[in-house]
Amino acid sequence: MAPLNTGSLALNDPYPQPVGPQLSIVGGTNSEQVLKDNGVSFEDGAMKIENEDGSVTIDFDPKPESSGPDEEGFYANLAKDMSDGELAEIATQLLDGIERDESSRKEWLDTRALGISLLGLKLEKPRSDAGTTSAPIEGMSTVRHPLLLEATVSFQATARAELLPAAGPVKVRNDSPMPPKEVFQGTPAAAQLADSMDRSDELSQALEKDMNHYLTSVATEYIPDTDRMLFYIGFGGDGFKKVYNCPLRRRPVSESIDAEDLIVSNAATDMHNAGRITHRIRMRKSILRRMQILGAYRDVELNEPAPPQSNAVDKKKEDISGIKADHQRPEDRDYEIFETYCELDLDDYAPQEFKGKGLPLPYRVTIERESRKVLDVRRNWDEDDDQCLAKRFFVQFPFIRGLGFYGLGYIHLLGNTTNALTAAWREMLDAGMFASFPGFLYAKGAGRQLTNQFRVPPGGGVGLDIGAQQNIRDAIMPLPYKEPGAGFNAFITHIEEVGRRLASTASANVGEGKQEAPVGTTLALIEQASKLIDSAHKRLHAAQTEEFKLLKERFRDDPESFWRHNKRLTVQWKKDQFIEALDKCDLVPVADPNNPTAMHRYAKGQIIKALQKASPDLYDPIGVDMRVLRIADINPEGLFRPKPAPAAPDPRMVAIKEKAEAQKNTSAIQLLQTKIEAATKAAEINDRALDRASKERIENMKIELQRLETEQSIIQHKNDEEKVYARMMQELNTKAQLAQHGAHVEAVQAQHKMFRESASTANELDTNAARTQHEKEMARERHQADMERAREEHAMKLEHAKELHQAKLEATRAMARAKKTAKPAKKD
Repeated sequence: MAPLNTGSLALNDPYPQPVGPQLSIVGGTNSEQVLKDNGVSFEDGAMKIENEDGSVTIDFDPKPESSGPDEEGFYANLAKDMSDGELAEIATQLLDGIERDESSRKEWLDTRALGISLLGLKLEKPRSDAGTTSAPIEGMSTVRHPLLLEATVSFQATARAELLPAAGPVKVRNDSPMPPKEVFQGTPAAAQLADSMDRSDELSQALEKDMNHYLTSVATEYIPDTDRMLFYIGFGGDGFKKVYNCPLRRRPVSESIDAEDLIVSNAATDMHNAGRITHRIRMRKSILRRMQILGAYRDVELNEPAPPQSNAVDKKKEDISGIKADHQRPEDRDYEIFETYCELDLDDYAPQEFKGKGLPLPYRVTIERESRKVLDVRRNWDEDDDQCLAKRFFVQFPFIRGLGFYGLGYIHLLGNTTNALTAAWREMLDAGMFASFPGFLYAKGAGRQLTNQFRVPPGGGVGLDIGAQQNIRDAIMPLPYKEPGAGFNAFITHIEEVGRRLASTASANVGEGKQEAPVGTTLALIEQASKLIDSAHKRLHAAQTEEFKLLKERFRDDPESFWRHNKRLTVQWKKDQFIEALDKCDLVPVADPNNPTAMHRYAKGQIIKALQKASPDLYDPIGVDMRVLRIADINPEGLFRPKPAPAAPDPRMVAIKEKAEAQKNTSAIQLLQTKIEAATKAAEINDRALDRASKERIENMKIELQRLETEQSIIQHKNDEEKVYARMMQELNTKAQLAQHGAHVEAVQAQHKMFRESASTANELDTNAARTQHEKEMARERHQADMERAREEHAMKLEHAKELHQAKLEATRAMARAKKTAKPAKKD
């Protein structure tokens, strides 16, 4: 149930104080003293007023000043000052016009009700008896093709992603004119201009952040209500928003209105040229009574609410949802309120320049339908508007601009296609059913049974008495049902493709499945396939821009409502500051109407990044990354490190730095000298180690030679002993000639064998001694060559180190000379 619209009236105080011509305070403990100070007193029940010219006015029947039409100023409820006859005439005139407007759109309502049925949201069983389902034949399937529902839900999803991002739907565009830089360049006004620009940017950013917080966290009804409206836009072709200041919630509200509750004559082409717009509101008794207590409505007695008079769309909705509104208790029924924005010729309340001209001016009139009583009549133009043009509170969100006031939706584009597909689906299902449970014809003579029900359950059987006939086929013949062929299936597929292509829900074969397809070709195919949705998004973008414009006007009427319910403001707003921000900035949707899909935005982000990489000197990398992150819907807050501002160089720090560099160079030279000395010492130590090793090898070779000579003398001594022993044996043999000849022969042979072995051993010792002597000579030559090579390498390394040290010293002296030469120039 939508709340009541009171236009631009902002009843922030539930009990407004009456204000008279000279009275500023009425009531309270000091009210009598205040009245006396203003020259007003009461004597014997009469009010005595002392005027400034010395005269006295006495009123014997004083009445409170709050009963007049000016108690709320220009936007007061004029009905409180009108007679019952005038109000009855206004009510009769408007109710008759509303009834005619309702009759002019009867066929539109019938089409909308039929479209609700085509959505297939109601569960229906196959028809079993007459009149319970949508199937015309008993047993026929009641399935419905989901083409219309699929297109509607797909559009709702894509439109929600574009119009209702999670961070908020609003961004601020600053349209303040910027003077050329050369006008203020070099003048004292340059700093003032820079400060003004910074302040304007801060106000714009604060307004954008707080406005998004208002629509997502304070006005919690905005997101789900807009999401619901998007479903009706895709389905029926139209959505309507009402932007007004709610006296109960004490803040601006933007809520959707069902198209059937906005009664406009079909002769009007749009909201701007409609002479009469009526919002039908179903209002609870408690809400209506609150409005009367607040003073928004006249406090008059009303009849009990009558049973609701539902149109075709309301009845279809109740049927789909399973609700019977006529079954409510009388005390639970809602009042039916007609809030009409119309033009009336009320000469008493017209501006002075239009009095007696017979010109109908815009008013807002609220009527309770059952009692036909007017609850309020209020002016519907700005107080400072000389032309008295009507203020606007409604915004139309069209899907496709149609032939009349109401737009075209998927119900008009796909209604007949959905009907055809539904019939085709049912035929195919019914053909399968009849193929499984076929009907038949039987001869009357064979049908004289105890029952005429011959339906056989699956897996069961029924016996028949066929009489003299022996063949049961001669008594019963199944009906020749024909199954749908391949051509029928292809025709259904063709209808589905045409419908989905018209609804822009078909899957586009971009790039024909080739991974190497160019990006431009892919985007062109996507754009070609999404032209219908793209055009619809552009219309919704324009409508949402108009909605935010009206929302800004409502905030201008009551600025305090912006921060009254928001305790987490970016800045502490003040009235003048907030009005300045509203005047300089425009509220526009975050959605980009030039990009039908997210892929288009991502492709543009890649182009920006590629250009920045190709020419890094032309682009700000942080600005490029922030733009790309915004395109990808990623909050860049906290992702970038702040850049430290470069400080001016301190002369003392520069001198200290130069001195540190000189000390560093001196330390490097000293370190290099130390390394050279260490290398020299290491070479000397290495040479001494090599000499010591060579001497050790020579001494070892001498010891080895002495050992070999000793072994040779031992062998020679053994040979001499063997020769002496041989002579001794020969003498013994000569002396023992008388010994046995065989023993003498064996002894002689043994001695001869021993002699041969001793000679062989001596020869081997001589050969080893000669080889050892040759190896000693070779070792001496190798050692001598190694010593010569080591001395040459050491000499070369030492020469190279000396040259490097000399070059470093020359470079250091050159730097010192350059510094001495540069210092006098700085002083000059």
